[in-house]
Amino acid sequence: MKLYTRSQVLIFSLSSSLLVLLLAIGLGFLRPGTAAVNTALQENIVRIPPGGSHFQQSNNNLAMEVDMMGLTAFSQIEQENIAIYERLNAAVVNITTEVMGVNWFFEPVPQRGRSGSGSIIDSRGYVLTNNHVIGNAHRVFVTLSDGSQFEGTVVGVDPESDLAVLRFEPPAGMVLSTVPYGDSSNLRVGQRVLAIGNPFALERTLTVGIVSGLGRPIQTSNRRIIRDMIQTDASINPGNSGGPLLDTQGRMIGINTVIYSPTGASVGIGFAVPVNTAMRIVPELIQHGQVRRGWIDATVVQLSPNLVRHAGIPVDSGFMVSRTRRGGLAERAGLRQGTEPVQYGRSVIYLGGDIITAVNGIRTNSLQDLYSALEANRPGDTVSVDIIRGGFASTLEITLADREEVRVAATM
Repeated sequence: MKLYTRSQVLIFSLSSSLLVLLLAIGLGFLRPGTAAVNTALQENIVRIPPGGSHFQQSNNNLAMEVDMMGLTAFSQIEQENIAIYERLNAAVVNITTEVMGVNWFFEPVPQRGRSGSGSIIDSRGYVLTNNHVIGNAHRVFVTLSDGSQFEGTVVGVDPESDLAVLRFEPPAGMVLSTVPYGDSSNLRVGQRVLAIGNPFALERTLTVGIVSGLGRPIQTSNRRIIRDMIQTDASINPGNSGGPLLDTQGRMIGINTVIYSPTGASVGIGFAVPVNTAMRIVPELIQHGQVRRGWIDATVVQLSPNLVRHAGIPVDSGFMVSRTRRGGLAERAGLRQGTEPVQYGRSVIYLGGDIITAVNGIRTNSLQDLYSALEANRPGDTVSVDIIRGGFASTLEITLADREEVRVAATM
């Protein structure tokens, strides 16, 4: 057996101690704050910085160690984003639909329809979403953040604003989170906004951006024009439709509706219906199932180049008044109908009536423009109507009738 002198033993001991010390330093066991961390671990105390609770769910030991030492800090903006998401994501639901198709034998069979998002706006189970999300649906299903799914019923739809209200019955004792309304009248280009939704069926996704434009007129898939849309660069993708666009206080300022994209995916241009529009029509959807809108009680014909040329009309766009309802609101306001009957396609129209060129200052070059100009008006409201009569321009103040009543009367 080999023997070692006391000096050799001492040198060996010192070398071993030095090696252990260097190894401990290399592995990071002897760093500033180690004693505090060991004490915290012994006492089963884990100190998480504000907004850092997500580290508790991580299996990454390094991330947990860094977080426990308090070396990770979120910026104020990050803390706001996290707080808004954690507070409101449970109020954003996933909406799926079932539509009826036909099989090879032309028999009706249920098929998977669209998927979108929605905001719980009332603790009784009312959900605000887009009309196009639930359009043509045979059945509608609402999935909450905890995975529970309920069949919903369509309470009301409004194709002109592309909004709809659903309702599902939460079980007794279930407390629903809701998204509070904000105010879209004082938005500014450049302010930060957040969108929560279910893009590509990836549930409860948060994207952040800014208001990049205001007052945009957008034509929807049903060829209706929605005015005053909010433009944002917060990523909005298929499946985000119907979800909330939020301000930094966590208040809904818009309902994400459409994207501009050559590829079908987000390219940084998305649009949302202003929440003030929703606040105006949602009560009617809940109460009546539809929105009652005002209309000029007259039969009008959109000008075409042939009509302009044949009738010698001095303007090339607008609407010619063919007939007014006898004793109606428009006639009483002074709107004049045509007197010369002519065959126009399959219909008979009357030439010589007033030419409507604008309503409430909005040019009426197309039927979509006329719908948009009257979208926010109710039966009984008074609007200013710019007309051309005998080559001279003037303005009439006309009280609006109920659009549905005018439509029914025109078909009788």
